[in-house]
Amino acid sequence: MCLIAFSWQPEHGRLHLLANRDEFYARPTAPAHWWPDDANIWAGRDLKAKGTWLGLTREGRFAALTNVRESAALSGEQSREKRSRGELVADFLRTQTGCEDYLQQVLSRGDEYPGFNLLLGDMNRGELWYANNRSDADARRLEAGLYGLSNAILDTPWPKVERLKQGLAELSSVRDETAFGLLDDDTRAALDQLPNTGVGPEWESLLSSIFIQSPDYGTRAQTVLCVEQGRVVVTEHGRGPQGAELERRQASWLLAEPKPEPELMSRHGNRV
Repeated sequence: MCLIAFSWQPEHGRLHLLANRDEFYARPTAPAHWWPDDANIWAGRDLKAKGTWLGLTREGRFAALTNVRESAALSGEQSREKRSRGELVADFLRTQTGCEDYLQQVLSRGDEYPGFNLLLGDMNRGELWYANNRSDADARRLEAGLYGLSNAILDTPWPKVERLKQGLAELSSVRDETAFGLLDDDTRAALDQLPNTGVGPEWESLLSSIFIQSPDYGTRAQTVLCVEQGRVVVTEHGRGPQGAELERRQASWLLAEPKPEPELMSRHGNRV
C-alpha cells in the first residue's frame, strides 16, 4: 500500500478512506476476500509472505500499511534478515490486542522490519492510531480530521498526497464511482515538486502520481472504504500491468459486537 487519504470523524463513528496499493506485478497476490483460514477477516493477500496491506474484521478492527520508501525495496532487493511488513496487518486483525498496546509491541521490535507506516483502528471503540518505525515518535491516537499517508511520515505534503486529500474533502459521496476516479489520477508532479528519497529522478517521477502504471510496477489494488452508522462498505478494484482492470470485489456488513474478554479465575475458581 503506497497511498492513503482518509477522513476520520470518531464522534460519528465515521471513516472514509481511499487507498492505492503499489507493487511489482510479478509478486503473487490474491484479491480481497473473506479468508478461508480466518472467516473473520476481509482483505487481499500477499501470496508470497502471506500478509496483507489493508483489511478489516467483522467486529470493525481495521489495519492498513504503507512502506517507507527505501531504494532497496524498489529495486526488488529485500534484506534477508528483515521480516515481512504485511504480517503486522494480518496479526493485528487476528488478535484482540488493543491498538495502542499492539503498536507499542511492534515499535519495540521495529528494527526487525523494513520501514513502515501502520494505521490501526477499532471502529466499535472509536479509535484510530498511527505509528512509524523510522522515527522516534511514539504511537499516536488520531483526532478527527483529514489525513494523507504515502511513503513518508503521516501528512508529509507530497503532491499526490495533497491532491488525493483535497479530492476526498470535496467528494460528495465516498460510495460512488467518483471516488475511484480520484484513485485513477495518473498526473505526475512537476520536476521541481518531486521529493528526493534516493531512488533517482526517473523513479521519483513515476511514483509521483496517485495512479502508477508501467510494464513492471504499478498500482495493483484500489480500495474505497466507508464505515458509517455501524455499517462497513468496502470495494476493491484489482489492476494489472499498464492499468488494466482485472476484477472488482465488494463486501458490506453491520459491525458485530466485539468478542468479550475471557474471564480470569482465581485458583479457588472465583472470578477476578
